[in-house]
Amino acid sequence: MPIADGLNLLLLLVMGHFLADFGLQNDRMAVEKCPGKGVTLPWQWWLGSHAAIHGFFVAVLTGVPLLGLGEWVIHAVIDIAKCRKTFGLKTDQALHLLTKALWAALATICFS
Repeated sequence: MPIADGLNLLLLLVMGHFLADFGLQNDRMAVEKCPGKGVTLPWQWWLGSHAAIHGFFVAVLTGVPLLGLGEWVIHAVIDIAKCRKTFGLKTDQALHLLTKALWAALATICFS
């Protein structure tokens, strides 16, 4: 696949990330996805569904459901670390965007 295709995929993944992380995540989910914060549902349900939204975007945009599963898991791990205050929002977002770059590379190099 040409480099332009990989860059276009990366742009779509980044746009999907910001839509899923900010546009589709409501305040309740943002708070209650953290361990110990579950009020209306256990935190695992909030975190799992939030990470699944990201996984779905990756699977649909790359056409590779296995990459979507990888995103689901890695997104959840990064968010748990942020919930535990291992790092802040900037590092959280940088890690998520690096992960999107990984999916774009894998999709264009390995799965094309």
